[in-house]
Amino acid sequence: MLERQKMPKQDAEKRTINFNEVALCLAKEQAIEEAKRCLQCKKPQCMTGCPVEVKIPEFLKYVAEGDFDNAIKKIKESNALPAICGRVCPQETQCEECCILSKKGASVSIGYLERFVADYERSKGVEVQSAPRSSGKKVAVVGSGPAGLTAASDLAKMGHSVTIFEALHEAGGVLTYGIPEFRLPKEIVRSEVEYVEKLGVTILLDSVIGKLETVGGLLTGFDAVFLGTGAGLPSFLDIDGENLNGVYSANEFLTRVNLMKSYKFPDYDTPIKRGKHVVVVGGGNVAMDSARCALRLGAEEVTVVYRRGEEEMPARAEEIEHAKEEGIKFRLLTNPVRIIGDGKNWVTHIECINMYLCEPDESGRCKPMPLAGTEHKIEADVVIIAVGTSPNPLVPRTTQGLDITKHGTIIAKEDGATTKKGVYAGGDAVTGSATVISAMGAGKKAARAIDWYLGLK
Repeated sequence: MLERQKMPKQDAEKRTINFNEVALCLAKEQAIEEAKRCLQCKKPQCMTGCPVEVKIPEFLKYVAEGDFDNAIKKIKESNALPAICGRVCPQETQCEECCILSKKGASVSIGYLERFVADYERSKGVEVQSAPRSSGKKVAVVGSGPAGLTAASDLAKMGHSVTIFEALHEAGGVLTYGIPEFRLPKEIVRSEVEYVEKLGVTILLDSVIGKLETVGGLLTGFDAVFLGTGAGLPSFLDIDGENLNGVYSANEFLTRVNLMKSYKFPDYDTPIKRGKHVVVVGGGNVAMDSARCALRLGAEEVTVVYRRGEEEMPARAEEIEHAKEEGIKFRLLTNPVRIIGDGKNWVTHIECINMYLCEPDESGRCKPMPLAGTEHKIEADVVIIAVGTSPNPLVPRTTQGLDITKHGTIIAKEDGATTKKGVYAGGDAVTGSATVISAMGAGKKAARAIDWYLGLK
C-alpha cells in the first residue's frame, strides 16, 4: 500500500535526441493497481489541494473498478483539461501532498491516473455532454491559455455564449508556445482545445485585443469579459552583454522551438541558433524546459546557472531529475554578472560570481549574496534567460478603469472581479508567472462570479 506504481519512461540517452514524450503512461493493470491504493477516506484531504475541485476519490474508485468511462466523466465534471493537468500539474505539492498515504509512504499517483483515463478517452473518442439551455448572455474571453480555456468551458456549461479571442495563430497560450513537446505533446493540447470548442465555445485566432478591439469595445457586444492574457513579457538580468547575438529570453527561445516548430528542422526552417555550449539562467520549470530543448537541438553541453541552491529551485523535482538524467550540468549558488562577446556581436562566455545564502528575508526565502573574488567564466555561444515574466501591458494600457499593480498585474478580487464593471481576470495576468493549474483554478472561480453577475443583469 505504501509503494506507488512506477511510470515507464524513455531511456535518458535515447530521449535526448528526440522530442517525443518522456513519460510513456501507465499500463491498464498498473492504473487499476495504483487506484486500489486509495483509502477512500471519509474526509478526503486530497481534494483540498486541487484548485479545480476534481472529485478525486470518486474518480479513483472508478479506475480501481476498471470503469474508465465513468472515471473520465467524473473528472470532466470539474476539469475540462485532464490530459494536460495529468502531465504538467505539480500534483506532488497539491493533491498528492495532501494524500494521507504520503504521511507514511508514497501518495496515490493522482496525476498519473488522471493522465491515464484522459488518454484512454482520447483513444476511443471524446464524448461531449449535451448543450445546456441558452441563457441568452454573451461572454468574451481574452486569451486561450489555461485560465481562458477553463473559464470558457465552465461558462459554456452554464449556458452562456462564449467567444475566445486569441492573439496568436494557434490556441492554447503557454500550453502551446511555452511547454515542450516532450513534456506536453501539441496533439494533446489541440485535442483539449477541440473539446472546449465542442462545448459550444467559439475561438477567434489572430485577434489581438488592444489592437483589433479594446476591452471597452468588447463590452458593447458582450455582457461580460474575462481576461486570461497570461504573463508573456520576459524579464531580463539588466547586465552587460544581454543584447549580443545568441542571447534569448526563454519566452522567445521556447516559442521558436514549440509554436514555430524549429525542433522539426528541416521541415520547419525556423531561425534559431543551435549552440554547442548553452547556458540557461534560472531555476524554474521554464529554465528546465529551455535547457532540455537546447540539448535536443544538438548542444554538446548545457549548463543551468542558478543563484540559490537546489532546495530553493522552484522547478518540479521530476523536471530537475529528468534534466540530470539527460546530462545537463548545474552550477548552483552562481549568478551571472555580464555576458561577453567576441567583438563581432556574438556570445563567447558568460561571467559569473559565486553566491552564499543569508538568513531568510520577509518573504521566507534566503537572500543570495555574492562572494567577493569568485568571479569566473563559463564558455557559451547561446545564453537563455529564464528568470520570470510579467503581463503584457497592451490590454491594461488600452482599457479605461482597469487598475494594475506597480508590477503590471491586473488588480482583481478573489473571484476575479476587476475595478472595471463587467470585467474579470485570472491566471498569470493577475498573479504573475505561476502554474497552469493555479491559472485554471482562477478561471473556474471567475466563471462562477461571471455567472452570478450575468444573473443580475
